[in-house]
Amino acid sequence: MAGSAAFRVGPRFRVDPREAGLVAVLLALAAASWVFTAVQMSGMDMRRWTNPGPLGFFVTTWVVMLAAMMFPSVAPMVVAYARIARHRRETGRYAPTGSTALFVAGYLVAWTVFGLASYAIYAVLGSLIPGVFSSDPGGRYLAAGVILAAAVYQLTPAKNVALMKCRTPMDFILRRMRHGYFGALRMGVEHGTWCVACCWALMIGLFALGVMSVGWMALVGVFIALEKMLPWKRLANRAVAIALALIALGIAVAPGMVPGFGM
Repeated sequence: MAGSAAFRVGPRFRVDPREAGLVAVLLALAAASWVFTAVQMSGMDMRRWTNPGPLGFFVTTWVVMLAAMMFPSVAPMVVAYARIARHRRETGRYAPTGSTALFVAGYLVAWTVFGLASYAIYAVLGSLIPGVFSSDPGGRYLAAGVILAAAVYQLTPAKNVALMKCRTPMDFILRRMRHGYFGALRMGVEHGTWCVACCWALMIGLFALGVMSVGWMALVGVFIALEKMLPWKRLANRAVAIALALIALGIAVAPGMVPGFGM
């Protein structure tokens, strides 16, 4: 009986090689993006409020940054979409090959729009208020305020709703399933929009910490992964809020102890 029970339970934990392969591809792309980003940003870490550079350079770097930071945490959602699409094909329903790639592309489109909006706000503020992003104490306190605001956003109902959407991939896919290539792209944009709603404050905080800093990128990427993937949602969310508040406090009162903020 014990042997037969083990035989029955075992298949529940069987890893689908196609899904494992998809995760491996996403992780490989993330790893390659980290390498590319590190090379692109070599020598460009200009401390707080790092200049994002010309628009073309920013867009290219931003998209690669997104792949590096987001692909590990978005993998469960991509796998859920691919699983449903494959099931539809196996049961004779319409689900075109390649739609998973368009789902991922739609996700990147949503974040690229956010990046362009952030870039525009950065450029406008810099032109209207000369020196607003300077390294004097006023600029330092502004950076601390932005990061503290990101910590506060962690505790809002809006953050909680958006985070739940990101943490329940199968529920999201089943409720919003759209078919065909355009449907896959649209679903990716929708999921990316929820992800923006969840993580926009963290990404704005990245601008304050240094958008061209690989170290700060890695830290924010870890924060995002912890929130989306750890089973203890509330604990992960509160831990990130506390970490952000401590970083903001350090920038305001002891900048020499925060990488990139020493005078």
